[in-house]
Amino acid sequence: MRVPKAWARCAALTVALVSIALELTDIWITAQLPQATYTPLPFAPEDMAGTAFPVFGALLVLRRPRLVIGWLLCLGGLGAATNITVSNLAKLIVQEGGHPAVFLLWLFASAVWSLTTYALGILLPMLYPTGRLLSNRWCVPGGLAALVLIADWVRVLIGPSTLRTGHNPFAVAAFAPYYQDTREVLSWLIKLALVLAFSSLVVRFRQAGPAERRQILWPLLAISALVVPWAVGDPLWWTASLTIPLIPAAITVAVLRYRLFGIDTLVTRALVGAGLVGVIAGVYVLAGAASSFFLAGVDQLFGLAAALVAGAFFHPMRRALQRLADRMLYGTRGDPVALADGLKARLQRSDPVHGLLAALETLREGLAVTGAAVEIDGAATATGELPEVSRTIPLVWHGQPVGTLLIGAHGRRRFPRAHDERVIAVLSPYVADAAHTMRLTTALQRSRERILTAREEERRRLRRDLHDGLGQTLTVMAMTLNMARVNLPRSPDLADSLLKELRTGMDAVSGDIRELVYGLRPPALDDLGLAEAVRRLAAEGPIVEIDGEMEGLPAAVEVAAYRIVQEALTNIRKHAQATWAKVTLRREDCLVVEVSDDGVGLPESLNPGVGLGSMRERAAELGGTCTVASSLSGTTVTARLPL
Repeated sequence: MRVPKAWARCAALTVALVSIALELTDIWITAQLPQATYTPLPFAPEDMAGTAFPVFGALLVLRRPRLVIGWLLCLGGLGAATNITVSNLAKLIVQEGGHPAVFLLWLFASAVWSLTTYALGILLPMLYPTGRLLSNRWCVPGGLAALVLIADWVRVLIGPSTLRTGHNPFAVAAFAPYYQDTREVLSWLIKLALVLAFSSLVVRFRQAGPAERRQILWPLLAISALVVPWAVGDPLWWTASLTIPLIPAAITVAVLRYRLFGIDTLVTRALVGAGLVGVIAGVYVLAGAASSFFLAGVDQLFGLAAALVAGAFFHPMRRALQRLADRMLYGTRGDPVALADGLKARLQRSDPVHGLLAALETLREGLAVTGAAVEIDGAATATGELPEVSRTIPLVWHGQPVGTLLIGAHGRRRFPRAHDERVIAVLSPYVADAAHTMRLTTALQRSRERILTAREEERRRLRRDLHDGLGQTLTVMAMTLNMARVNLPRSPDLADSLLKELRTGMDAVSGDIRELVYGLRPPALDDLGLAEAVRRLAAEGPIVEIDGEMEGLPAAVEVAAYRIVQEALTNIRKHAQATWAKVTLRREDCLVVEVSDDGVGLPESLNPGVGLGSMRERAAELGGTCTVASSLSGTTVTARLPL
């Protein structure tokens, strides 16, 4: 069962508070003791570890409750604070005359010191920064280090009594001659264990990629600054008091600059909170001092007025301090407010088409990523290089999705995740506005293109219809009229017959013109539906088969199917010399139109005319296909029209 995050955070805060309380207690105890001989400083290295490590560990646990490194810092710092407090308490008891149980304090302090050494000197370098060992083979040096530390504690347990430790009820007399030699051997073994643990971090650094190397570099140097005096011992041990704070400082740099654990929000809020407290307290103190000096009779009312004024300016001060904290941590190129101001200025100078590109460039600079892009209706606008997408964010404009923001991997200048969230939150509305503008501009351009295409297609259709119908009929009428004029003087009867044919041809022309008018959309489709309209086309004999429901088809599909059948039947009547024909309409995932006959087929050397081309074009306009298969047994026209 996992520990709830709230309990984990409370536990970490409790550890930090207990460590600070122990250090305050140790300050009082140390004041009662003489100055230590091993350090010229008024405090011990354990005091620095007991203060710095648990506080920073609590910050990490607050952000990541299950973060192993955060708990190691918390518990290691608590162990350091406990060890130095208990050790100094034992010294104070010995100085005041001793007590029979003072050895138990030394024994407890030794056990805590062994655990602290194992947590901060062995586990921390072996687990940083991922919280996992490089491989299972590193369990061996970790286990050996644990055995050595246990042996060192057993040495203290069975060692001889001294004036410093008091009477040891567990002492083994036979061990007394070997006590000092065993101490020296175990001391060197502990140093060797520390070196092995430190070497695991070096190996991890050599095997890591560029990003993880940047994460390890500064903590690696800081840990070495602690391990070296720790391994050397008393002559240089006191210098660890100065180097211990470098470890949490180095981890903070790694977290903030290389996006390791993302606690920069806590840091910036701490800076903002401290700034607010300082400003408000300063204003209040100055106001109180002024009121007591100038307005002694109404100082309470003046102090209340000062507090109200400070409260009224609380929000503007918080915003100014937040911006200052962002500038301190990330510089001007990473300040979200500065980025937004610069983007607004760029958008005012850019045309709608290039506004989205300007927004993406600003976002890429603010996040320090390799590239950024926006996908709008399948089309992408990108800036920089985008070999991989590390994050995808939907863009919404007034509740309407307008596209997708794609953010690439981080480059060399990496900012932490929490800062990324602020930059994205500030700039994404501007990107959404620019994407919406781009979408409207693109839609307008496409609408214009569709209008032009539709106009040209309609002109092409009218050309085909005039060529196939009215043009041929008028040509025949002109020839008939010329023959009538030639034969009128010599053969009036023949001329009269030709004029009658001409009169009939005029009726045909009228019908063709009527068909051209109806060509915008065949009236039969609206009156009868596709199935019945096709049956009406084939009323003179071709067989018609309908497979599937023909109702509810798109209007463009109905017109294309009707025209393809009409053109195919016209070609059969004119050229096929067929005894039968068959028309099949079949609804599947698309509409299949098939017209077949038993005619003579197509000639081997065929120049496709307007009719065959029009069938293919009508199918292609809808994204479909139209094929014509011919053999000695006839011709088959097959069209597949997407629905």
